[in-house]
Amino acid sequence: MNTSIWLAVVCLAASLPTQAQTFKPIELKDQELANLRGRYVMPGRIVSFGITMSSTWENAKGEVIGAMSSMQVKASTIKPQFYVSMIDEKSTNSNSSQVASTASTGSSASTTPGTGTVTGGAGLNTTEGVTQVVRAAGDNNIAYNNVDLNVTKGNEAPTVQPQGQVLDSGTTLTGNNGAGSMSVSSTGTGVQMNIVANNNQGSTVQRLAQGGLLQNTTLLGSSNQVRNLTSLNVVLRDNVATGRSLTGNLDQLKGLRTAGF
Repeated sequence: MNTSIWLAVVCLAASLPTQAQTFKPIELKDQELANLRGRYVMPGRIVSFGITMSSTWENAKGEVIGAMSSMQVKASTIKPQFYVSMIDEKSTNSNSSQVASTASTGSSASTTPGTGTVTGGAGLNTTEGVTQVVRAAGDNNIAYNNVDLNVTKGNEAPTVQPQGQVLDSGTTLTGNNGAGSMSVSSTGTGVQMNIVANNNQGSTVQRLAQGGLLQNTTLLGSSNQVRNLTSLNVVLRDNVATGRSLTGNLDQLKGLRTAGF
């Protein structure tokens, strides 16, 4: 009996070190952490942070509708704001094969109405991260979605002169021409750029909000060129700030939350 008890105790004691080794935490080296996704930068290293977004739609006649929006946050920034410039270009392609001549009636030429059909896609509005979509139901179209992240080093923020109209939260700026209608809006969920092309050619949307980016183009006609571009520009300093300067930089970044970021 005593032999059996001691044997059980010995077996239990022998198993304890093995269990301990199984659940022992593993310390990662700095080099390993540096290669992991989701790295962060202390606010004191951020000299400036800028965003540039542009969306354009060119139809078969060469008419272009679009907009460009930009924002820069740096130490002297009191309130982060987007500035919007509308793009309105007249036709430069009078000999396009897609232009229907109406000389007999004396009216101006127009692009052929789109007859394509695209269904579904409701789930695209609930995606996270970066979503880039092109759906085409026409011919000879060009669609381009692109996101750039540019990180440079320096001790001073680049000098950028704001251009265009201020896009306040809750407001919408609009424009239109022969190519279609353009709207840029800012709400509590971020910034969104929409283009609805004339003659049922299609539509495109570019939205930056709540940590995600959506670039979605639907083409229903032919010979259109659509571009959605977003560029994130960050300047980092080599030396890390401490104390009040670090807190001040953090406060500047917190200001982006009011725009939905």
